[in-house]
Amino acid sequence: MKRVSISIHCRNEARYIEACLQSIVAMDRTGMDLAVVVCDGMSEDGTREIVQRMAEQHALIRLVDNPHRTTPQALNLGLQAVPFDYGMILGAHAEVAPDYARACLEALEADDSLGCAGGLIENLYETEEARAIGAAMAHPFGVGGAHFRTGAVAGRVDTVAFGVYRREVFERVGWFDEDLVRNQDDEFNFRVTKAGYGILLLPQAKARYHVRASFLRLYRQYFQYGYWKVYVNIKHGTVTTLRQVVPAAWIVVLVLGGLAGLAWPVARWPYLGMVGLYVLASCMAAVKAAPGPGQWPSVVRAYWTLHAAYGLGYFKGAWRFMLLRGKPEEHSKALTR
Repeated sequence: MKRVSISIHCRNEARYIEACLQSIVAMDRTGMDLAVVVCDGMSEDGTREIVQRMAEQHALIRLVDNPHRTTPQALNLGLQAVPFDYGMILGAHAEVAPDYARACLEALEADDSLGCAGGLIENLYETEEARAIGAAMAHPFGVGGAHFRTGAVAGRVDTVAFGVYRREVFERVGWFDEDLVRNQDDEFNFRVTKAGYGILLLPQAKARYHVRASFLRLYRQYFQYGYWKVYVNIKHGTVTTLRQVVPAAWIVVLVLGGLAGLAWPVARWPYLGMVGLYVLASCMAAVKAAPGPGQWPSVVRAYWTLHAAYGLGYFKGAWRFMLLRGKPEEHSKALTR
């Protein structure tokens, strides 16, 4: 019997937490001794009462307080609350398929070189705006090589969203970095692969995720991603993935190319050509990715928003952490969605 623990980070998720927990209760638990730890950031919307009610109905569920109210503290509290052989992380907005954990465990037990296995995300949209944003985030033009979103590649990858990890991974590389408001799972998976473990993406393991996005939330979220990614790079002394520098490089092209065009008329045509190619590529990708007729302009807007936000956040992080040698500002620690 394998001891499996699922750590769920949660704050003010009364709308979603019951469906999340019900999906876990309905999982195939053959050969598993399962524990589910909901680490709640002192919710005020009835989330705690829902979790407590479900814990009374299902002994495998327990509630743990997370007074720090940030994701990495929640993940660590949940994983450290009970002994386990395999630990899984999950968000309160997610619902896992019945065979999700079993498929991941079978993959890990079949290959000792793997440290983590995870599945694909299927987005569930609450508005048409969220649907367009989700389409952009599920296409390689929007997020590059984030294969757990795009589904473009199965097999070994550099990160997954809702991973199942061997206990020995945590013993070797440590826990989630509690300094990080964003990118804590990407940073952890970087340490996992750096330690020599493989990360496997299983297309047959599915999780559904409720998207409540807006363009303003998208901008704030990806600005934080870019900002905190620089902090991660400073900690490790390296660029953890090449795709992270692409949006920042594009911002450089836009700014320096525009200035060059103003100073030297001969530089205007190459600059306009590059901008035109980007616009054309984004429109073509949006037409292909759009969830319905007439929605491609919103997908284009989502592409431009997340690229600009990530690039600008990366530059702010470079200024703060590399040039000023400073620490993250307090306001930057406020989690956005």
